[in-house]
Amino acid sequence: MKIIIDTNLWVSFLINKKFDDLENLCLDESISVIYCDKIIKELIDVSSRNKIRKLGVEEKDVAKMLSLIITSCVKVTFENTAISVIRDPDDLYLLSLAEASDADFLITGDKDLLILRFHSGTQIVSYSEFAKLRSTNV
Repeated sequence: MKIIIDTNLWVSFLINKKFDDLENLCLDESISVIYCDKIIKELIDVSSRNKIRKLGVEEKDVAKMLSLIITSCVKVTFENTAISVIRDPDDLYLLSLAEASDADFLITGDKDLLILRFHSGTQIVSYSEFAKLRSTNV
């Protein structure tokens, strides 16, 4: 199974210190977690903002997460080719990544993406939906 984890969830895991949940996904041999340079760049940018740092996110936490992504996940390069009517065109890269990687799931907290439900064969779900789907398929 191939999954993409949206940057907003990586940041949420950082804020809530839920590294174990992410590690379990990234190290699960039945799952390939897909990432791209833009996810890394966005994670670095968002996690360095004052409002995120005020929530207790430290540089060592960000470094740990980046190390987990780079060493345990699958990097995919692609062209931005996705076409979809979404409110925030900055999210089109996630749909392009889903197309390029043939991902089964895009896991996000972004309501503008969640409302799509599917894109080119990729199911778009929240983390809690994914956890439910995963637990019923085990």
